[in-house]
Amino acid sequence: MLCALIMAGGKGERFWPLSTEDKPKQFLKLLGDYTMIQMTVKRLQKLLSLERIFIVTAKQYVNLIKEQIPNLPVRNIIVEPVGKNTAPCIALSAFIIDKYYKDATLAVVPADHLISDEDNFVKVIQTADVFVNNMKDSIITLGIIPNRPECGYGYINYSNCLTEVDGFEIRKVNKFVEKPNIETAKGYLLAGDFLWNGGMFVWKTSTILNLTNKYLSNTYQILSEISATCDDDYDKVLNKRYKDIDSISVDYAIMENAKDIYVIPCDFGWDDIGTWHSLERYREHDENNNICVGYVNSFESNNNIVVGNNKPIVVVGMDDIFVVESEDMIFIGKKEYIERIKEIKRKVE
Repeated sequence: MLCALIMAGGKGERFWPLSTEDKPKQFLKLLGDYTMIQMTVKRLQKLLSLERIFIVTAKQYVNLIKEQIPNLPVRNIIVEPVGKNTAPCIALSAFIIDKYYKDATLAVVPADHLISDEDNFVKVIQTADVFVNNMKDSIITLGIIPNRPECGYGYINYSNCLTEVDGFEIRKVNKFVEKPNIETAKGYLLAGDFLWNGGMFVWKTSTILNLTNKYLSNTYQILSEISATCDDDYDKVLNKRYKDIDSISVDYAIMENAKDIYVIPCDFGWDDIGTWHSLERYREHDENNNICVGYVNSFESNNNIVVGNNKPIVVVGMDDIFVVESEDMIFIGKKEYIERIKEIKRKVE
């Protein structure tokens, strides 16, 4: 049985000030008429019913999920009492999903990525499902074929083609590498055996739980205790014990240690909508290469990003700036400072 888990607990700090802790970027309409999490759910519904789509998130975002995905069963909203990074939240979710769908195949995806070729994405997930059902201890990760040297993503180095399923190559993973500098990224692109790490995985619930037990035994024991708790006491035990588990990413805890990891090279129009620069790749530009969202008038200005909320914004004689109006403030800066948003946010706070 194939299920999906959407990770939706991030704070989206690089889209500040529009993205806030109260309403982070996965709940915003950054690229059109739907929020990022709505786009993710709609994409998965081409493959699965809502009953088999689960969302793991923080307690403060439960009402946002209910509001934006109103038909999602309440049981499918998995709540972390406190953020402990991706390895624990995936393991917690695997325990819960395994109760409803024993030893399900689980596709784990982020809530805030763009995929333009959704039909191809669906075929890749179906292919991964077939593979992990035949090789039940294996992990499939989706690697994105790079089209530019990119310093903002991790990479996957792969080796020989193990097999081909439904026209998709499945290759053995050699190693995962951290975000490189620009020269290293150029080298990866030329080498031809590196893919972007899109943070999407497919595995059996039994596989991820066994690996959690092997590499994060403390986390596994605590989650086992929580999972065995009766419904009446579940929230109490979860809130009491979850804070004691390890805080670590699934990349460090599992992916860098597991042996049977394979990758499908993918080309389905993927992008991590990670910073304001991402809008330049997908939002419509005017004749002067400006991106204007909301009530914006631009005169004799070029290469700007201007995102309004309620008030009209007029930009005159300015180049290479970004302007963001949120409910709390108006932020104006040179575009070269976009990569320092998190640093600036801390200083303002």
